[in-house]
Amino acid sequence: MTRLSDELRRTFGDIDIYLFDQLLRGRFDERRRVLDAGCGGGRNLPYLFASGFEVFAMDDDEAAVSAVRQMAASLAPGLPLDHVRAASLDAIPWADHSMDVVISSAVLHFARDDRHFRAMVEEMWRVLAPGGLFFARLATSIGLERLLEAPVGRMRLPDGSTRYVVDEKTIIALTGALGGRLIDPLKTTNVQNARAMTTWVMEK
Repeated sequence: MTRLSDELRRTFGDIDIYLFDQLLRGRFDERRRVLDAGCGGGRNLPYLFASGFEVFAMDDDEAAVSAVRQMAASLAPGLPLDHVRAASLDAIPWADHSMDVVISSAVLHFARDDRHFRAMVEEMWRVLAPGGLFFARLATSIGLERLLEAPVGRMRLPDGSTRYVVDEKTIIALTGALGGRLIDPLKTTNVQNARAMTTWVMEK
């Protein structure tokens, strides 16, 4: 007997639940060119591949890129090979305004410092078309202020990991500087005071 969870996983993979929420709310209905910037092994891509989206994906890990290409060959055999590339997030290899959606799921916390964080966000914004959707899940200091050495920067978190984190003030200021518009309020999940992950969704 097929389990419901197995059936759901075949359809949606291990998609970020907050990204799934954006799909359910119609945010992808008219936006068909999607870039997963920092795709890893492709956890957010099975449904997009199988549903006819024009998917682009990139990661700086060659093994991850190979895995995503294999996934694409199975689920979207017509997808051009060069839609999945090895590249750094601060040097995205696609043209200005070429994407309807840019996904950045648990990637920005790999920033080395403030400059690198900003460079990655600005590159993703560059390739996003006017009216496009920017979706990011990122590590923040929101709700952890008393436990961290600073609200912004690369630091050791209570869970033992070292990540680059930002605060609400930085996200709001950067949204304004880019000319973006928040289409959802910032939503933060505090994982037992060990780490905090914030969902940042804006329209260009």
